[in-house]
Amino acid sequence: MNDDILTGILPVAPTVFTDDEDLDLDGQCRVVDFLVDAEADGVCILANYSEQFSLTDEERDRVIDATVAQAAGRLPVAVTVSHFSARIAAQRARHAESAGAQLVMLMPPFFGATMRVPEAAVLEYFKRMADGLTIDIMIQDAPLSTTPLSVDLLAALAREVPQVRYAKIEVPRAADKIRSLRAAAGATLPGVFDGEEGVTAIPDLEAGAVGTMSSCLIPELLGEVVRRYRAGEVARATAVWESILPLIHYENRQCGLLAAKVVLAEGGVIASDRVRGPLEPLGEPVRRSLLELARRVEPLALRWG
Repeated sequence: MNDDILTGILPVAPTVFTDDEDLDLDGQCRVVDFLVDAEADGVCILANYSEQFSLTDEERDRVIDATVAQAAGRLPVAVTVSHFSARIAAQRARHAESAGAQLVMLMPPFFGATMRVPEAAVLEYFKRMADGLTIDIMIQDAPLSTTPLSVDLLAALAREVPQVRYAKIEVPRAADKIRSLRAAAGATLPGVFDGEEGVTAIPDLEAGAVGTMSSCLIPELLGEVVRRYRAGEVARATAVWESILPLIHYENRQCGLLAAKVVLAEGGVIASDRVRGPLEPLGEPVRRSLLELARRVEPLALRWG
């Protein structure tokens, strides 16, 4: 395990497709280069915002290998390995480790709206998937999962599974949960991040988060927010966050995972903003409003290409 804890901005990279919905690994590599120039503190791949649910296992491996090779030590790589089966999650985690990832992220086991797992089984799940793993684990606490993660359970996981050193908290009332979790877990869980595109970043930083996991829409600006806040420049960090909040809110509530692809394609970072069906592209009025809001803050994504 790495003694240093990642802080700052850890964006979720989209999985880049061609207009025919094939993988575009050249575009995937350009996203990595863009994030280096955006001064991101790492990159997360194969998350829900990466459309991980639409990829084959072979495609997952290709995305991992291309991303790690392109990062080439310039950015730590986090790989999402979520699966209901502890056996398969463990296999995915070991592949990510052998490929050169520094961190794996996963949700607790669940399936659909009703198949959830009791706390004792969640603890056993993470012990089993972590057995023999030498890189760190981030637990993703997201509304998508129907298996709840209480503060006490998250703290127990950090105590009993040494590889668990990170948590991504992106549930309603995230700041309250982050504050309680930091108090309950203490030094055993030093890497608490928030998510939801940074829409609650300042309250979450106040509560003890060390960083935010956003999309690739405005990583350079959210990175500035986190770095200034952690340097004690709270007023300036808050002002920057408030200036980008309308765009973040629009992404969060109107666009979802499509927002980053649209802006990255508009700026020439990637060639296509295609998502895989049955997901559909943004309607033209929403797309137009998104780009109008983005241009107001002059993001690197619109200038980089």
